Amino acid sequence: MENTQRRVGIIGGVRIPFCRNNTAYADVGNFGMSVKVLGALVERFGLHGVELGEVAMGAVIKHASDWNLARESLLSSGLAPTTPGITTARACGTSLDNTIIIANKIAAGQIEAGIAGGSDTTSDVPIVYGTRLRKRLLAMNRAKTPMDKLKAALRGFSFSELKPSFPGVAEPRTGKSMGDHCEQMAKEWHVGREAQDQLALDSHHKLAAAYAEGFFDDLLVPFRGLKRDGFLRPDSSMEKLASLKPAFDKRSGHGTLTAGNSTGLSDGAAAVLLGSDAWAAQRGLTVQAYLRDAEVAAVDFVHGEGLLMAPTIAVPRMLARNGLSLQDFDFYEIHEAFAAQVLCTLRAWESADYCKQRLGLDAPLGSIDPARLNVHGSSLAVGHPFAATGARIVATLAKMLEQKGSGRGLISICTAGGMGVTAILER
Repeated sequence: MENTQRRVGIIGGVRIPFCRNNTAYADVGNFGMSVKVLGALVERFGLHGVELGEVAMGAVIKHASDWNLARESLLSSGLAPTTPGITTARACGTSLDNTIIIANKIAAGQIEAGIAGGSDTTSDVPIVYGTRLRKRLLAMNRAKTPMDKLKAALRGFSFSELKPSFPGVAEPRTGKSMGDHCEQMAKEWHVGREAQDQLALDSHHKLAAAYAEGFFDDLLVPFRGLKRDGFLRPDSSMEKLASLKPAFDKRSGHGTLTAGNSTGLSDGAAAVLLGSDAWAAQRGLTVQAYLRDAEVAAVDFVHGEGLLMAPTIAVPRMLARNGLSLQDFDFYEIHEAFAAQVLCTLRAWESADYCKQRLGLDAPLGSIDPARLNVHGSSLAVGHPFAATGARIVATLAKMLEQKGSGRGLISICTAGGMGVTAILER
């Protein structure tokens, strides 16, 4: 069969500043943040009244009423109401996944253009009640008479049923938080506290420098009085970071993950516009970069593999398919869920044993140039609203490639549930 796959252009992206939970966006919610970034994208690229092939948005923590977040948000964005919308979730990889979804449809010729993005809030979270109260309320709803409803309401009732339940951050299969899992990874790969703090400090300094040089001027839309990310600490230092206590392993005396080298609970949203070359040319839009390929992988973290190590598997698969080495990139965007996770990933690719035994390679993938890693800072300094991070990274990397004029970039995002989403951008 003839290969009719088309190139998929990344035309540009926008986001609102990311901020700490329970601050500026506490009362906005996923819908409000999604409308803001979609509307900003419409404004920037002149898409008022335009029908796109698809809008794929996502959120990890959302209310039941947000089941069709993408569709509802786009209806308030200025796009033509005839534009379809799909809502997705794959934890931290959500909006990179959405970028892949839109790109695949464009490459296959099913659509000409679409928007991919995501939002997340840990301020406006769904509060639910336990199984007993839920079943009681359902029984009351099924009851036919007022007396039967009263009996269903009172039979065996306990005030303990009124205790609400908040969304948890633990892995259902292990009962451990992502931070607990990452502590185990840090110990396994011998990643120390100082190296983690240094990576975190570098992230803050690089993000501050990017703001100073105006890199984010066309990527960021002010919102709720914020003009830059609320996590940024330009004055941070190794001394300040060293003073922080372990955030997860608090008892053994060997905990290395802290609030300073781990991402904080965040609110925010981001989105990117993708299109075929023909569609972009027709509308007079410039393509910043192209999505060349993508790969998703998963690890058996329940039986001992590192929860956040799946990108170490996805990347070499993708490299092999494209005839590339790990060193064939001008930029590396590795999501900083934790500084330790980034360092474990790099050490795994440098390990001959891991690459041979786990990846089936004859030689290690090798090292990367640290100067090319997260050049403008990443999640430790920016923040990490789960479903927004992928679109943030895609938009950042696409602009970097446009500024350079040519080149190739690697995206690597770990996710809850032991998965990883990766992609290659090029120009």
